[in-house]
Amino acid sequence: MDLQKYMFPCLSKTLFGVECLGCGFQRGFVLLLQGDLSGSFKMYPAIFTTLLFLGILLLNLIDSDRNYKKIIIGSAILNGAFMIAGYFFKHY
Repeated sequence: MDLQKYMFPCLSKTLFGVECLGCGFQRGFVLLLQGDLSGSFKMYPAIFTTLLFLGILLLNLIDSDRNYKKIIIGSAILNGAFMIAGYFFKHY
C-alpha cells in the first residue's frame, strides 16, 4: 500500500519553500511502522521523543486522576530540543 499519496503536505514548505520543525514526521512514522528504525531516525530525528511526548499526553487524558504536568513539560522541552537539533542535523 502506497501511503505517500495519503500524507498531508507541509504548509510551510508549500507556501514558503522552507521546511518546518515537523517536516518528515509522517514519513518517519511510516518507516517506523515498517520496522526501519535507522531510516525513521534519519528521516525525522525527533521521532522517538515526539512519540514519547504524545504517549504521555494520551496517558494524561486516560488517567486524569494523577498530575502529569511536570512530566509533560519535561518531555515537551526534551522533544523541542530534539526537534531543533534534528533540524540542524538534517540541513547542516
